[in-house]
Amino acid sequence: MRSRIVMSMLAGATLLASTLLGASPSQASDAKARTVDTKTSSAHAEARSADVPAEFGTDWHDPLTAAPPIGRPATKSCRVTLAEAEFRDFTPYQGTYTPPKGCGDRWSKVVLRLDGTVKGRQYDRLGYLHVGGVEILRTSTPEPSPDGIAWSVEKDVTRYSSTFRATQNVEMLIGNVVDDTYTGVIGVKATLTFYEGRPPAAQTPDRVLTLGTDSTLTTPRNSERIVAEVYATGSGGGCEEFWYLAVPDAAPYSCQADKGPYREVQIKVDGQLAGIAAPFPNVWTGGWSDPFLWYVIPGPRAFDVKPIEYDLTPFAGLLNDGRPHHVDVSVVGVPEGQSGWSAPVNVLVWQDAQRAHVTGKLTLDRVGDLTNSSTYTPGSQERVDTDAGHRLTVAGYVDTSHGRVRTTVDRKLTNTSAHRWIDGENMDGLDATWTDDESVTVDGRGPARTTATHRTYTMNGVTTIGTDDRLRTVLTLGDRAAVVDSRDGRRTAWSRLDDTYSGDATYTLGVPRDQRHAVGTSSERYRLYGSGGCYDRSLATAQGVLTEDRDGC
Repeated sequence: MRSRIVMSMLAGATLLASTLLGASPSQASDAKARTVDTKTSSAHAEARSADVPAEFGTDWHDPLTAAPPIGRPATKSCRVTLAEAEFRDFTPYQGTYTPPKGCGDRWSKVVLRLDGTVKGRQYDRLGYLHVGGVEILRTSTPEPSPDGIAWSVEKDVTRYSSTFRATQNVEMLIGNVVDDTYTGVIGVKATLTFYEGRPPAAQTPDRVLTLGTDSTLTTPRNSERIVAEVYATGSGGGCEEFWYLAVPDAAPYSCQADKGPYREVQIKVDGQLAGIAAPFPNVWTGGWSDPFLWYVIPGPRAFDVKPIEYDLTPFAGLLNDGRPHHVDVSVVGVPEGQSGWSAPVNVLVWQDAQRAHVTGKLTLDRVGDLTNSSTYTPGSQERVDTDAGHRLTVAGYVDTSHGRVRTTVDRKLTNTSAHRWIDGENMDGLDATWTDDESVTVDGRGPARTTATHRTYTMNGVTTIGTDDRLRTVLTLGDRAAVVDSRDGRRTAWSRLDDTYSGDATYTLGVPRDQRHAVGTSSERYRLYGSGGCYDRSLATAQGVLTEDRDGC
């Protein structure tokens, strides 16, 4: 929200380019010497007690998250450098990727690692990394200490293996401004590590495609499964960076949208609605007016923006005719003519090696009514209550070399929120919940298989400014998901994710950095458990010092 309480410090950070538990979650790992003991290589002991200063100083612990590290096979590996650059403006890095030598051209896993450094003063910035036009990473940066910080991000990118088998152009950008005030030059190095072995066929597509300049897609004529992924982010320093706080035009607030805060990311094929999704409410590391919340622990997904996935297999019969088809992504709720969203698209394709042409048909495209009610209640405390949702069911079949396969995708979205503020917006608070329920059923070649995913995102916070010009933000963010796989109605696997961040930070407005007298605590607990095992890690900080790092499993 760009309001009188400035809810982010991302001014000028514009992206120039416009799943859940299937891949290992990424980790932004600590790059300094850790101040913790470890019980085993996979477990984290409670951090040794550290001297916590009375307020933030000129340096603090390097950024880290509680997310699990990427698992690696015990096979031969090869490493390739993708990019090494310093970003001080909005000039993209351009380079060339060459496939690794000595590790073959089939890999059991491919891991991307980005290492970054920055010091001085700098806003949070957004960035992307493209290989052969395919977006393999969207990220944001932490804000630095005067003495400098280092951080890293790791991501399982095995699904892009087909792109990595050939020499490709590389483009990377972290848009940045460096001047006499904002002195932080962002240095990064990005590498890929390849592990020999048999690739996971179900998770690794045969092709990864991008849309043409005219937003068209031409798939191989033997495609039997098609999945689009969209890296959708509201960003750029305007109101759409804080879309969840927008209010209807009738309400006296600094960020207005015709019908309020409801946003929905839609994908269409030749104008026909093919998928809907709730965008994740990303909070970057200057968000909610208080960078002291994020200096050590970022909000969920801030360093590794996960794409929205849409199963377009019901449309395979249409897409496989050898002709280009228009694929459009749009965000419902954005005021007409207003920018602020970036939504690049990758299309993952699995092909039938025994057929030159896979035919099929779309049999159902049932679009429910989109409900969107935002009610403004005036008073000494202004209030907007939102209740919105949508549902879409699509189904189709493909006739493959192993028989007819039917795919049905059902998706239901809801959003409820209560936004309250006072005149002058010196108190501004939000309590919001988004749900995104998806069921994908594949019937053919044996008993019907269903994957049901229930996603829940939560945001509960308030920012206030006292009479002493002390700004305080208290905020809790939640990223949760439950996934159940079943075959012929019987559960075969399940998992639960609960990633919760909490922070409370205060500082003095309108004074030089060394006079802010900032204090703040933050914590994160990341739990991932189910039929595949358990991971449970908790972090806590105070005034930039890591005070806890525990393993709960």
